[in-house]
Amino acid sequence: MEKINDRLLNWASILEDTTREQAERTAALPFIHPHLALMPDAHLGKGATVGSVIPTDGAIIPAAVGVDIGCGMMAVRTPFTAADLAGRDLAVLHGQIARSIPLSAGGRNRTLRETAVPRVEELRATPGAGQADAVADSWPLQLGSLGSGNHFVEVSLDEADRVWAFLHSGSRGVGNKLAQRHIRIAQERCRAKGIELADRDLAYLEEGEPEFDAYIEALRWAQRFAYLNREEMMDRVVDQLGRFLGTEVERLETVNCHHNYTERETHYGREVWLSRKGAISARAGQWGLIPGSMGTASYVVVGKGDEASLTSSPHGAGRAFSRTAARKRFTRADLDARMSGIAWGRSDAFLDEHPDAYKSIDVVMADAADLVEVRHTLRQVVNVKGD
Repeated sequence: MEKINDRLLNWASILEDTTREQAERTAALPFIHPHLALMPDAHLGKGATVGSVIPTDGAIIPAAVGVDIGCGMMAVRTPFTAADLAGRDLAVLHGQIARSIPLSAGGRNRTLRETAVPRVEELRATPGAGQADAVADSWPLQLGSLGSGNHFVEVSLDEADRVWAFLHSGSRGVGNKLAQRHIRIAQERCRAKGIELADRDLAYLEEGEPEFDAYIEALRWAQRFAYLNREEMMDRVVDQLGRFLGTEVERLETVNCHHNYTERETHYGREVWLSRKGAISARAGQWGLIPGSMGTASYVVVGKGDEASLTSSPHGAGRAFSRTAARKRFTRADLDARMSGIAWGRSDAFLDEHPDAYKSIDVVMADAADLVEVRHTLRQVVNVKGD
């Protein structure tokens, strides 16, 4: 861990100057308590740094949570092993999963699955549903859809060749629209109050005002949507895996965790709003998930409860190149070679997800050694993504 100053601690051995400067701007805000923690996967973000843990007292920064509210991971360990997959065409399983879960924006989803109905009913009864209806009244059809970019569904093998189902997604379009709405409101409020900001995306809402309460309501609704969205997709993945192997799937271990979210937590003797923008909670004994990039390892971990990190850890590898830069830098032939032995979408659309577009997950995990303990190391054999 590196102490950059009294308000900024850093766990990233790979840290660009622009990322450090962005984090310093956030850490300088007067309501940060006690300090901002930069995770090993930190990289430049919108307003606040991706891979940062931001404790705020009496205020909250909507852009510091991010536009994919509640984005996170879910993993299930099954009783199967590599031997059960041997000799089978995993491209068939890839196709089954891709047909079962709407990919990309999910705009082609026209019907509400029976399994999603009780989850939609729960969300309709949750405070914040009215805000969701106002920005995206089609949100029920988004439940169970994957998204694009770095969102994925994978079937993986762990260090003992046991089969896991593993996926990454968040609150979809409705969460994005809710976030964008409240980011604009925060910017308008700061402008109306004459508050000068180093970055307009650091605009904040102050506790005790109706705009603050409205954002917290929307935030909690979207976080619940994201959690249920992962559950709905996992039900479908497990079902397709069972169909592929011709037997029912028993769930032996399950982990479901956010990495873009805010909770009330107590740190250094004060209750704060703790925003993890690209970070997971890593309280002592708490299970979590840290994915690598396409073609690299992912990890099932247990937190060590490190207080200086605000009991947090990285959420993945962290980008090293922007999507535009990655498309210019990497070739399809190289991506094909890196994905050898994995059933995947085999498309130029995934060039911006090339493993080298991200930091080395090995370096990230080494930097996180004081934050989490690795329990399982996963290597994908099926990778499903939306373009």
